[in-house]
Amino acid sequence: MHLDRLGIYPENIILFNYFIFLLNTYNIMLFTDSEIAELPSRYRANLINTITGYKSANLIGSRSSDGINNLAIFNSVLHMGSQPPLLGLLFRPLTVRRDTYKNIKNTGYFTVNAIDKSIYKQAHQTAAKYGEDISEFEETGLTDQFVNGFPAPFVKESPIQLGCEFKNEYPIAENGTVLLLGTIKLVAFQESMLQADGTLRLDKAGIMATVGLDGYALPEISDRFHYAQPGKTIRSIQDGTQES
Repeated sequence: MHLDRLGIYPENIILFNYFIFLLNTYNIMLFTDSEIAELPSRYRANLINTITGYKSANLIGSRSSDGINNLAIFNSVLHMGSQPPLLGLLFRPLTVRRDTYKNIKNTGYFTVNAIDKSIYKQAHQTAAKYGEDISEFEETGLTDQFVNGFPAPFVKESPIQLGCEFKNEYPIAENGTVLLLGTIKLVAFQESMLQADGTLRLDKAGIMATVGLDGYALPEISDRFHYAQPGKTIRSIQDGTQES
């Protein structure tokens, strides 16, 4: 760490001493953008992937034009809106083979399957670079399932299943990634998760979250609150429902 890059010089003794106090008191590490750029590639990837917090853990199911059922773990499923119900998948640069992306573009359909504590090890294994003629379902022992005539495979063991249709895609010029949008056409989940106001208690089904590229966590809901309003005391609705 270089303090001069932060505009902190010894002659500014009050600011300098306060800065050192914070670092020593809270064991804070600080990196500037230039220092981040100089970090070893894998170290930098691990740091940036974990520092933004927990992310959703999902298996994306798709089917190739040759009828091969594909399955891949994603931690970049994004809520894009509820009317109409849209979600996004963020793909890394298409400079190498991306079977999930190819299948979605060719067939127009994919599924999103939540990962729970009973299948997270098999889910992680889907990240292995199998050949495009190999089904990750078969390699990991997870069960492909077709529901209600939907053309892409679901994961039978998953407690939450979404069937999606390709809607659009948006290349991200800054780093070569691609944001793909899908319309949610079908949802299935364990009834025990559903609360009166439509909220799903993910922790009741043991839904996992990811930490970086290789870590898995089991979150628990600590509380729920009513809509925040100026001058109104925060009130828990953990055992109730959200006001309209």
